[in-house]
Amino acid sequence: MSEKTLFERIIDREISADIIHEDEVCLAFKDIAPQAPFHILVIPKKPIPRLGEASDEDQNTLGHLLLTARSIAHDLGLADKENGFRIVINNGKDGGETVPHLHVHLIGGRSLSWPPG
Repeated sequence: MSEKTLFERIIDREISADIIHEDEVCLAFKDIAPQAPFHILVIPKKPIPRLGEASDEDQNTLGHLLLTARSIAHDLGLADKENGFRIVINNGKDGGETVPHLHVHLIGGRSLSWPPG
């Protein structure tokens, strides 16, 4: 049996996190190293290592993650035309992935430059 990822340990409440949303499919919490005033991670409870390894059967979960991020952005006041937010999904080492458990970064609360990285 492989060792649990950091995010699996958060889901199982073995490690504490500042959780702002939870439902049957996902968990959302504040990033411990925020890159903006609002930096939330939305993770599936199902352990999917990364987007590149998601299967067709994960379609509903993937959509749920994005719609949950959208809902949280609305709740935080980031979704209007004056503000805005960014959604980031890192995939693999070169993509900036640091935890091998699919996660959506919801980033906002300041002007974000382009290109990132």
